[in-house]
Amino acid sequence: MEEIQLNSTIDPACLQEPPLAIDVIKQLDVFGLCLYSMLTFMSGISLLLYLEQCVYIYKKLPHPQKTTIIWINGAAPVIATMSCFGMWIPRSVMITDMTSNCYFAVVMYKVLVLIIEEFGGSAVFLKRFSGKPFKITTGPCCCCCLCLPRVPMSRRLLFYLKLGSLQYAILKTVLSILAVVLWTNGNFDLSDLEITGTAIWINPFIGVLTIIALWPVAIIFMNTNSFLRSLKIVPKYAIYQLILVLSQLQTSIINIVALDGTIACAPPFSSQARGSMLNQQIMIMEMFILTLLNRFLYRRTYETLPSEAHDNDQNSKVALQTALVEHDV
Repeated sequence: MEEIQLNSTIDPACLQEPPLAIDVIKQLDVFGLCLYSMLTFMSGISLLLYLEQCVYIYKKLPHPQKTTIIWINGAAPVIATMSCFGMWIPRSVMITDMTSNCYFAVVMYKVLVLIIEEFGGSAVFLKRFSGKPFKITTGPCCCCCLCLPRVPMSRRLLFYLKLGSLQYAILKTVLSILAVVLWTNGNFDLSDLEITGTAIWINPFIGVLTIIALWPVAIIFMNTNSFLRSLKIVPKYAIYQLILVLSQLQTSIINIVALDGTIACAPPFSSQARGSMLNQQIMIMEMFILTLLNRFLYRRTYETLPSEAHDNDQNSKVALQTALVEHDV
Protein backbone atom coordinates (compact mmCIF):
# COMPACT_ATOMS: atom_id res chain seq x y z
CA MET A 1 0.00 0.00 0.00
CA GLU A 2 2.87 2.37 0.85
CA GLU A 3 4.52 1.60 -2.49
CA ILE A 4 1.31 2.51 -4.36
CA GLN A 5 1.05 5.81 -2.47
CA LEU A 6 4.72 6.57 -3.16
CA ASN A 7 4.34 5.96 -6.88
CA SER A 8 1.20 8.10 -6.99
CA THR A 9 3.15 11.11 -5.69
CA ILE A 10 5.59 11.03 -8.61
CA ASP A 11 4.85 13.61 -11.28
CA PRO A 12 3.84 11.71 -14.44
CA ALA A 13 5.95 14.18 -16.47
CA CYS A 14 9.05 12.86 -14.74
CA LEU A 15 8.47 9.44 -16.27
CA GLN A 16 7.82 10.60 -19.82
CA GLU A 17 10.10 10.52 -22.85
CA PRO A 18 12.22 13.58 -23.68
CA PRO A 19 10.05 16.42 -25.03
CA LEU A 20 9.71 17.37 -28.68
CA ALA A 21 11.64 20.35 -30.03
CA ILE A 22 8.45 22.42 -30.28
CA ASP A 23 7.71 21.74 -26.60
CA VAL A 24 11.21 22.93 -25.66
CA ILE A 25 10.69 26.19 -27.57
CA LYS A 26 7.25 26.79 -26.03
CA GLN A 27 8.48 26.46 -22.44
CA LEU A 28 11.43 28.86 -22.88
CA ASP A 29 11.21 32.16 -21.02
CA VAL A 30 13.30 35.25 -21.82
CA PHE A 31 16.33 33.95 -19.92
CA GLY A 32 16.05 30.50 -21.48
CA LEU A 33 15.72 31.95 -24.97
CA CYS A 34 18.79 34.13 -24.43
CA LEU A 35 20.74 31.16 -23.06
CA TYR A 36 19.80 28.89 -25.95
CA SER A 37 20.59 31.65 -28.46
CA MET A 38 24.01 32.32 -26.92
CA LEU A 39 24.92 28.63 -26.86
CA THR A 40 23.77 28.22 -30.46
CA PHE A 41 25.89 31.23 -31.43
CA MET A 42 28.94 29.72 -29.67
CA SER A 43 28.37 26.43 -31.45
CA GLY A 44 28.09 28.19 -34.82
CA ILE A 45 31.27 30.21 -34.18
CA SER A 46 33.13 27.00 -33.27
CA LEU A 47 32.07 25.42 -36.56
CA LEU A 48 33.02 28.51 -38.61
CA LEU A 49 36.42 28.76 -36.92
CA TYR A 50 37.02 25.09 -37.68
CA LEU A 51 36.12 25.52 -41.36
CA GLU A 52 38.46 28.51 -41.61
CA GLN A 53 41.17 26.51 -39.86
CA CYS A 54 40.70 23.69 -42.36
CA VAL A 55 41.31 26.09 -45.25
CA TYR A 56 44.47 27.41 -43.54
CA ILE A 57 45.81 23.92 -42.80
CA TYR A 58 45.03 22.72 -46.33
CA LYS A 59 47.05 25.59 -47.83
CA LYS A 60 49.97 25.74 -45.41
CA LEU A 61 50.75 22.16 -44.35
CA PRO A 62 52.02 19.19 -46.40
CA HIS A 63 49.83 16.18 -47.16
CA PRO A 64 50.73 13.64 -44.43
CA GLN A 65 50.04 16.12 -41.65
CA LYS A 66 47.14 18.14 -43.08
CA THR A 67 44.55 15.34 -43.11
CA THR A 68 45.43 14.17 -39.61
CA ILE A 69 45.43 17.67 -38.13
CA ILE A 70 42.09 18.49 -39.76
CA TRP A 71 40.60 15.37 -38.12
CA ILE A 72 42.02 16.27 -34.70
CA ASN A 73 40.95 19.92 -34.92
CA GLY A 74 37.40 18.82 -35.67
CA ALA A 75 36.87 17.05 -32.34
CA ALA A 76 35.73 20.08 -30.31
CA PRO A 77 33.60 21.73 -33.08
CA VAL A 78 31.87 18.44 -33.97
CA ILE A 79 31.03 17.74 -30.33
CA ALA A 80 29.79 21.34 -29.87
CA THR A 81 27.61 21.11 -33.00
CA MET A 82 26.13 17.75 -32.00
CA SER A 83 25.50 19.07 -28.48
CA CYS A 84 23.63 22.02 -29.98
CA PHE A 85 21.38 19.66 -31.94
CA GLY A 86 20.83 17.57 -28.81
CA MET A 87 19.97 20.70 -26.81
CA TRP A 88 17.28 21.86 -29.24
CA ILE A 89 16.00 18.36 -30.11
CA PRO A 90 16.19 16.28 -26.90
CA ARG A 91 14.91 13.10 -28.55
CA SER A 92 17.92 13.09 -30.90
CA VAL A 93 20.47 12.80 -28.07
CA MET A 94 21.11 9.13 -28.77
CA ILE A 95 22.02 9.96 -32.39
CA THR A 96 24.07 13.08 -31.58
CA ASP A 97 26.03 11.30 -28.83
CA MET A 98 26.73 8.40 -31.18
CA THR A 99 28.06 10.80 -33.83
CA SER A 100 30.30 12.64 -31.35
CA ASN A 101 31.64 9.44 -29.81
CA CYS A 102 32.35 7.79 -33.16
CA TYR A 103 34.16 10.88 -34.40
CA PHE A 104 36.30 11.12 -31.26
CA ALA A 105 37.11 7.41 -31.51
CA VAL A 106 38.79 8.17 -34.84
CA VAL A 107 40.52 11.21 -33.31
CA MET A 108 42.15 8.98 -30.67
CA TYR A 109 43.78 6.97 -33.45
CA LYS A 110 44.69 10.13 -35.36
CA VAL A 111 46.58 11.53 -32.34
CA LEU A 112 48.89 8.50 -32.43
CA VAL A 113 49.28 8.89 -36.20
CA LEU A 114 50.08 12.61 -35.80
CA ILE A 115 52.95 11.92 -33.40
CA ILE A 116 54.44 9.40 -35.82
CA GLU A 117 53.94 11.70 -38.81
CA GLU A 118 55.70 14.56 -37.04
CA PHE A 119 58.85 12.43 -37.23
CA GLY A 120 58.33 11.90 -40.97
CA GLY A 121 56.12 8.82 -41.05
CA SER A 122 56.39 5.21 -39.91
CA ALA A 123 59.58 4.46 -41.90
CA VAL A 124 61.48 7.45 -40.46
CA PHE A 125 60.05 6.78 -36.99
CA LEU A 126 61.31 3.19 -37.06
CA LYS A 127 64.70 4.27 -38.42
CA ARG A 128 65.06 6.70 -35.54
CA PHE A 129 63.75 4.57 -32.68
CA SER A 130 64.22 0.96 -33.81
CA GLY A 131 65.87 -1.06 -31.06
CA LYS A 132 65.53 1.72 -28.49
CA PRO A 133 63.74 0.69 -25.28
CA PHE A 134 60.23 2.13 -24.84
CA LYS A 135 58.68 2.55 -21.41
CA ILE A 136 55.27 0.86 -21.27
CA THR A 137 54.44 1.59 -17.62
CA THR A 138 52.04 4.38 -18.55
CA GLY A 139 48.36 4.99 -17.94
CA PRO A 140 45.68 3.95 -18.06
CA CYS A 141 46.64 0.25 -18.05
CA CYS A 142 50.06 -0.17 -16.46
CA CYS A 143 50.90 3.07 -14.63
CA CYS A 144 51.29 1.11 -11.38
CA CYS A 145 53.21 -1.84 -12.86
CA LEU A 146 56.68 -0.37 -12.40
CA CYS A 147 58.29 -3.80 -12.62
CA LEU A 148 57.45 -4.17 -16.30
CA PRO A 149 60.60 -4.13 -18.48
CA ARG A 150 61.15 -1.65 -21.28
CA VAL A 151 60.31 -3.02 -24.72
CA PRO A 152 62.55 -2.29 -27.73
CA MET A 153 60.78 -0.52 -30.55
CA SER A 154 60.29 -2.62 -33.67
CA ARG A 155 58.06 -2.77 -36.70
CA ARG A 156 55.90 -5.40 -34.99
CA LEU A 157 55.52 -3.34 -31.81
CA LEU A 158 54.56 -0.25 -33.80
CA PHE A 159 51.97 -2.33 -35.67
CA TYR A 160 50.48 -3.58 -32.40
CA LEU A 161 50.35 -0.03 -31.01
CA LYS A 162 48.52 1.21 -34.08
CA LEU A 163 46.18 -1.77 -34.01
CA GLY A 164 45.41 -1.21 -30.32
CA SER A 165 44.25 2.31 -31.08
CA LEU A 166 42.56 1.54 -34.41
CA GLN A 167 40.37 -1.20 -32.92
CA TYR A 168 38.54 1.41 -30.85
CA ALA A 169 37.72 3.53 -33.89
CA ILE A 170 36.21 0.48 -35.62
CA LEU A 171 34.51 -1.34 -32.74
CA LYS A 172 33.20 1.83 -31.10
CA THR A 173 31.45 2.77 -34.35
CA VAL A 174 30.02 -0.73 -34.80
CA LEU A 175 28.76 -0.95 -31.21
CA SER A 176 27.33 2.58 -31.32
CA ILE A 177 25.35 1.77 -34.47
CA LEU A 178 24.16 -1.46 -32.82
CA ALA A 179 23.07 0.48 -29.73
CA VAL A 180 21.09 2.95 -31.86
CA VAL A 181 19.39 0.11 -33.75
CA LEU A 182 18.45 -1.57 -30.46
CA TRP A 183 17.30 1.79 -29.04
CA THR A 184 14.89 2.35 -31.94
CA ASN A 185 13.39 -1.05 -31.13
CA GLY A 186 13.14 -0.28 -27.41
CA ASN A 187 15.85 -2.77 -26.39
CA PHE A 188 18.56 -0.27 -25.35
CA ASP A 189 17.87 1.87 -22.29
CA LEU A 190 20.58 3.46 -20.15
CA SER A 191 18.27 3.33 -17.13
CA ASP A 192 17.84 -0.45 -17.48
CA LEU A 193 20.55 -1.87 -15.23
CA GLU A 194 19.16 -5.40 -15.14
CA ILE A 195 21.44 -8.26 -16.18
CA THR A 196 19.10 -8.95 -19.09
CA GLY A 197 19.45 -5.38 -20.43
CA THR A 198 21.74 -4.64 -23.39
CA ALA A 199 23.16 -1.40 -21.98
CA ILE A 200 24.75 -3.21 -19.02
CA TRP A 201 26.73 -5.34 -21.48
CA ILE A 202 27.58 -2.89 -24.27
CA ASN A 203 28.72 0.09 -22.18
CA PRO A 204 31.27 -1.76 -19.96
CA PHE A 205 32.70 -3.46 -23.06
CA ILE A 206 33.13 -0.05 -24.71
CA GLY A 207 34.86 1.13 -21.53
CA VAL A 208 37.39 -1.72 -21.78
CA LEU A 209 38.00 -0.90 -25.45
CA THR A 210 38.59 2.74 -24.52
CA ILE A 211 41.25 1.84 -21.95
CA ILE A 212 42.99 -0.47 -24.42
CA ALA A 213 42.98 2.29 -27.08
CA LEU A 214 44.35 4.96 -24.72
CA TRP A 215 47.38 2.88 -23.73
CA PRO A 216 49.21 2.82 -27.13
CA VAL A 217 48.76 6.58 -27.56
CA ALA A 218 50.16 7.17 -24.06
CA ILE A 219 53.14 4.88 -24.74
CA ILE A 220 54.09 6.70 -27.95
CA PHE A 221 53.61 10.13 -26.37
CA MET A 222 55.53 9.44 -23.15
CA ASN A 223 58.55 8.12 -25.05
CA THR A 224 58.72 10.75 -27.77
CA ASN A 225 57.32 14.02 -26.38
CA SER A 226 60.79 15.33 -25.48
CA PHE A 227 61.67 15.39 -29.20
CA LEU A 228 58.51 17.30 -30.17
CA ARG A 229 58.52 20.14 -27.64
CA SER A 230 59.17 22.68 -30.42
CA LEU A 231 55.91 21.58 -32.07
CA LYS A 232 53.90 22.18 -28.85
CA ILE A 233 53.03 18.50 -28.63
CA VAL A 234 52.49 18.61 -24.85
CA PRO A 235 49.66 21.20 -24.85
CA LYS A 236 48.15 19.51 -27.93
CA TYR A 237 48.12 16.18 -26.10
CA ALA A 238 46.72 17.88 -22.98
CA ILE A 239 43.79 19.31 -24.95
CA TYR A 240 43.13 15.89 -26.49
CA GLN A 241 43.03 14.40 -22.99
CA LEU A 242 40.77 17.20 -21.79
CA ILE A 243 38.29 16.61 -24.63
CA LEU A 244 38.35 12.91 -23.73
CA VAL A 245 37.55 13.60 -20.07
CA LEU A 246 34.83 16.14 -20.83
CA SER A 247 33.10 14.18 -23.59
CA GLN A 248 33.31 10.75 -21.95
CA LEU A 249 33.81 10.95 -18.19
CA GLN A 250 31.79 14.10 -17.56
CA THR A 251 28.89 12.78 -19.62
CA SER A 252 28.95 9.45 -17.78
CA ILE A 253 28.95 11.16 -14.36
CA ILE A 254 26.01 13.41 -15.26
CA ASN A 255 24.05 10.46 -16.67
CA ILE A 256 24.65 8.42 -13.50
CA VAL A 257 23.58 11.33 -11.29
CA ALA A 258 20.45 11.80 -13.42
CA LEU A 259 19.58 8.10 -13.28
CA ASP A 260 19.95 8.24 -9.50
CA GLY A 261 17.36 11.01 -9.39
CA THR A 262 19.74 13.59 -7.89
CA ILE A 263 18.96 15.93 -10.79
CA ALA A 264 15.31 16.81 -10.21
CA CYS A 265 12.88 16.58 -13.10
CA ALA A 266 11.41 19.81 -14.44
CA PRO A 267 8.45 19.22 -16.78
CA PRO A 268 8.52 18.76 -19.71
CA PHE A 269 11.99 17.33 -18.91
CA SER A 270 12.31 14.10 -16.96
CA SER A 271 15.29 13.70 -14.63
CA GLN A 272 17.30 11.85 -17.27
CA ALA A 273 16.34 14.28 -20.05
CA ARG A 274 17.20 17.28 -17.88
CA GLY A 275 20.58 15.81 -17.02
CA SER A 276 21.23 15.28 -20.71
CA MET A 277 20.17 18.86 -21.47
CA LEU A 278 22.52 20.27 -18.83
CA ASN A 279 25.35 18.16 -20.18
CA GLN A 280 24.75 19.45 -23.74
CA GLN A 281 24.79 23.05 -22.56
CA ILE A 282 27.97 22.65 -20.53
CA MET A 283 29.63 20.78 -23.39
CA ILE A 284 28.98 23.60 -25.88
CA MET A 285 30.74 26.14 -23.66
CA GLU A 286 33.67 23.83 -22.97
CA MET A 287 34.16 22.86 -26.60
CA PHE A 288 33.98 26.51 -27.69
CA ILE A 289 36.93 27.33 -25.42
CA LEU A 290 38.88 24.28 -26.59
CA THR A 291 38.23 25.23 -30.23
CA LEU A 292 39.91 28.58 -29.60
CA LEU A 293 42.88 26.89 -27.91
CA ASN A 294 43.25 24.39 -30.76
CA ARG A 295 43.21 27.25 -33.26
CA PHE A 296 46.14 28.85 -31.44
CA LEU A 297 48.16 25.62 -31.16
CA TYR A 298 47.74 24.27 -34.68
CA ARG A 299 47.89 27.55 -36.59
CA ARG A 300 51.53 27.37 -37.65
CA THR A 301 53.56 26.81 -40.76
CA TYR A 302 55.22 23.42 -41.00
CA GLU A 303 58.79 23.25 -39.78
CA THR A 304 61.10 20.29 -40.29
CA LEU A 305 61.79 18.40 -37.09
CA PRO A 306 65.46 18.42 -35.99
CA SER A 307 67.40 15.30 -36.99
CA GLU A 308 68.54 12.61 -34.61
CA ALA A 309 72.12 13.84 -34.94
CA HIS A 310 70.98 17.30 -33.83
CA ASP A 311 69.22 15.79 -30.79
CA ASN A 312 72.33 13.80 -29.87
CA ASP A 313 74.45 16.95 -30.20
CA GLN A 314 72.10 18.87 -27.93
CA ASN A 315 72.12 16.05 -25.38
CA SER A 316 75.93 16.01 -25.43
CA LYS A 317 76.05 19.75 -24.80
CA VAL A 318 73.64 19.44 -21.89
CA ALA A 319 75.66 16.56 -20.40
CA LEU A 320 78.91 18.56 -20.80
CA GLN A 321 77.43 21.62 -19.11
CA THR A 322 76.16 19.46 -16.25
CA ALA A 323 79.61 17.90 -15.81
CA LEU A 324 81.27 21.34 -15.76
CA VAL A 325 78.84 22.61 -13.12
CA GLU A 326 79.48 19.55 -10.95
CA HIS A 327 83.24 20.02 -11.37
CA ASP A 328 83.02 23.69 -10.33
CA VAL A 329 81.04 22.75 -7.26
